[in-house]
Amino acid sequence: MTLKFISSRLSKAEILEELPKLNAGELREIHDRILQPQEADLLGGHAKPSEEEKALHDRELEDYSRNPEAGSSWEEVESRLKQSGDREMAPRHPAAGRGRSA
Repeated sequence: MTLKFISSRLSKAEILEELPKLNAGELREIHDRILQPQEADLLGGHAKPSEEEKALHDRELEDYSRNPEAGSSWEEVESRLKQSGDREMAPRHPAAGRGRSA
């Protein structure tokens, strides 16, 4: 799907004005296109966490250090998701089994 209005130079204000006129598929295409560079950085190991993300990581690591048994293993989380019928939330890649999740 190619969006016609993107082919001309539009200002940010004009783009924002056009967004409500798009259907769900067009919005999804724009969303995916916006995230492509970020995804490439993440997968390539080039992403730099923001100060907010660093602070969140530090808080979570501190919580885990104080009480490592407070969280749930991935297997427990996945089981709860399957029981609730929310199978689409469970990633199906090998890295999903690593670490702990609250």
